[in-house]
Amino acid sequence: MAIVVLLAAGSLLALVLQSRHDIDREARNRSVSVAETFAHSLGLEDALKTSNPSEVLQPRAEETRKAAGVDFIVVMDTNGIRYSHPQPDRIGKRFVGTIEPSLKGKVHTESVQGPLGKEIQAVVPVKDQDGKVVALVSAGLTVKNVTGVVDRQLPVILLAIATGLALATVGTALISRRLRRQTHGLGTQEMTRMYEHHDAVLHAVREGVLITDGEGRLLLANDEAKRLLGLPEDADGRHIADVPGLDRRMSDLLLSGRTATDEVLESGDRLLVVNQRPTHPRGRPEGSAVTIRDSTEMRVLTARAETARRRLKLLYDAGGDVGTSLDVVRTAEELAAVAVPRFADYVTVDLADQVLDGDEPAPGADMRRTAVSGIRSDHPLYPVGRLIDFLPSTPQARGYGTGRAELVTDLADAPGWQAQDPPRAQAIVEYGIHSLIAAPLMARGVVLGVVNFWRSEKKEPFDEDELSLAEELVARAAVSMDNARRYTREHALAVTLQRSLLPRALPEQSAMDVAHFYLPAQSGVGGDWFDVIPLPGGRVALVVGDVVGHGLHAAATMGRLRTAVHNFSSLDLPPDELLARLDDLVQRIDHDRDGDGTDTNGGGGIMGATCLYAIYDPVSQRCTVARAGHLPPLVVAPDGTTEIVELPAGPPLGLGGMPFETAELELEEGSQLVLYTDGLIEERTRDIGEGLELLRAALSHPDRDPQDSCRAVLDMLLPPRPTDDVALLIARTRTLGPDRVAQWNVPFEPSAVGAMRSVAAKKLDEWGLSELGFATELILSELITNALRHGSEPVRVRLLHDHTLTCEVWDGSSTAPHLRYAATTDEGGRGLFLVAQLSEHWGTRYTPEGKVIWAELLLPGTPGGDPPALAAFLDVDPL
Repeated sequence: MAIVVLLAAGSLLALVLQSRHDIDREARNRSVSVAETFAHSLGLEDALKTSNPSEVLQPRAEETRKAAGVDFIVVMDTNGIRYSHPQPDRIGKRFVGTIEPSLKGKVHTESVQGPLGKEIQAVVPVKDQDGKVVALVSAGLTVKNVTGVVDRQLPVILLAIATGLALATVGTALISRRLRRQTHGLGTQEMTRMYEHHDAVLHAVREGVLITDGEGRLLLANDEAKRLLGLPEDADGRHIADVPGLDRRMSDLLLSGRTATDEVLESGDRLLVVNQRPTHPRGRPEGSAVTIRDSTEMRVLTARAETARRRLKLLYDAGGDVGTSLDVVRTAEELAAVAVPRFADYVTVDLADQVLDGDEPAPGADMRRTAVSGIRSDHPLYPVGRLIDFLPSTPQARGYGTGRAELVTDLADAPGWQAQDPPRAQAIVEYGIHSLIAAPLMARGVVLGVVNFWRSEKKEPFDEDELSLAEELVARAAVSMDNARRYTREHALAVTLQRSLLPRALPEQSAMDVAHFYLPAQSGVGGDWFDVIPLPGGRVALVVGDVVGHGLHAAATMGRLRTAVHNFSSLDLPPDELLARLDDLVQRIDHDRDGDGTDTNGGGGIMGATCLYAIYDPVSQRCTVARAGHLPPLVVAPDGTTEIVELPAGPPLGLGGMPFETAELELEEGSQLVLYTDGLIEERTRDIGEGLELLRAALSHPDRDPQDSCRAVLDMLLPPRPTDDVALLIARTRTLGPDRVAQWNVPFEPSAVGAMRSVAAKKLDEWGLSELGFATELILSELITNALRHGSEPVRVRLLHDHTLTCEVWDGSSTAPHLRYAATTDEGGRGLFLVAQLSEHWGTRYTPEGKVIWAELLLPGTPGGDPPALAAFLDVDPL
């Protein structure tokens, strides 16, 4: 209490002195602030210039003084004569204080004995615009008012000190009473004796005891706790994290402060049961009391539980990691990888050779090593790809034949296994591999191969429990392996079917240089296709299509549509009419089902298909294009300009009800026409718009030939594992120049036939095709005569010198001629028969103005291009 009183008195004295100092400083600061504010107030200089400044300044000074809370504001001239004062009788008298520093432009504070008593005042200069001091302003407080503030604070301070003393007295009494109650009135000797007894018991029990505080510091550890945890003697007082020898998991538990009940932890070679409860060490609200029991005898049970947990985890992981793809080799690699090193040090997967092709294996089939995984890569096991014919004495052959797993605990003492390859067996044993489990891969009663688990690191061999685990692991993987095998078989069939339906080689034609690329999807063959179809008159048709779906049905549907396009193109239909007929065909296929929705032909309906059909004429350099829901083509001009052709979209095939429209393009020689399917430009990581821009960028090099352009497009856009079929067709246009085209208008009169034969013969002589003169004259005679007799004006004749000689006769009639066999008594009807016999091909196509009858003759020197045998026609009368 005496110390408290002395401290309170000292504090009171220091507080009073500090308060006086602070109040004095505050008074000076306030005086300076008020004086400067008034000195810079508006109108002060004007008031000083008046004839009676006091009349203006006295009321303003008094008003400001009262508002600012100071005792006086005095305005004076440079001689110290007052213009204002709280006591009006002091106006006109000399100011009491020092004004010299202020006349020099400085602010001066001081304590003086003035008219109001002891005063603290500040003197501030008033300057004009030129910086000259024209007056002075003084403001201040009396010392009586300053000390009055301190005097008013003293009662409050004394009351606070008295309250503190009272609280200290009461607190001391309460604490003493509480201590007496907690110690039950025991004295120091009794407390010492009780502590010694408690300490003896604490260190004698066979259970470890630890006490920690809320900051993670070890307050107490008995002898048993130090023994069980391997703690040093000086561990008490250290932070848990700094105690040497303390197991990390035990350290984490102690620092966590959480409640633990019979929690089992390993510490070195001991198995400890730990209980932890929150406590209040040394009166603090946080901390823990921990008891530890040695339960090493439970280690075996815990080890077995942990083993079971690891095995269940292995089977769980195998369910998610094995069979992520429908690829046989990939599935084998995943199976081998999931078991290393958690179950075996090395794993090899041997599959029957037929399984890799998607077929079911035959009994006794040779096996090919498909996957190898191990903790090291320098092992002497057979490498991947090795075809192995296991001897009947080997565990692999026995497991493959019986479908049951084989366990070899000691490979060094297994003559049946060593007989397969004695040198390699010796190398395997010397390498350190000493135990083997050979588990057959069996699915649906069929053994697909054998999985071999090899052990080298652990000295103990595989046991029966591990044999059961291997069987369970392989049995789960066998289902994925069989699914991959069956998918491989279906995929191979679909690929084979599709490649047989796609063109193996592009036909000969001279209208375009064409490069093409096709790649089936990795996840299943789809229905994309392309085609290049030569047409009469040197023209060529380009086709690209896409059937929705994957698998055999999509490939078969694609074949049906491609065949239909070939058949319709033989009719020489324009693109819109061809797509209309193809649309009708698709609708008939979809409707060709029985009542339960299955296809009566066994193929199923067409779920959706798109197609783009283009015809290019090298003579007119025009390209006519129509599309049915397909992506528009791109045109690369000879100057490198690349544009997407705006075409009427048209509905996909099979919807019906809407017509198809065509668009005509004028293509310069050397232009590239690019046709493609959505598998090239669309991917999960990009949309169609981005893919089209990449395609345009890849094609912006007109100097490349179509093959190089095709390669550049694939390098930029082809995904590593396409999820859809990719078809690409790039065609660079050529032209059939005027030197290879001859055209004449034919007068609509019979006498024009002979004249046309004559000019045609001259043109053939110019082209060096005189050998074809007789056949050409006969063909033109018949075709022109038919046009004059059965057609209408205008009539035109055109000869095209390409890889064949094409004779075309145009007229304005739409009546089609028919080939027939005339009887011996008929006077006519043999003209078209002569045309068919003399030409390689002939036919009719229709135009908006009428029709064209054409006939093609092979050029001399080409295979089959010898002049036709004309002996049978030598008795024909001249026309």
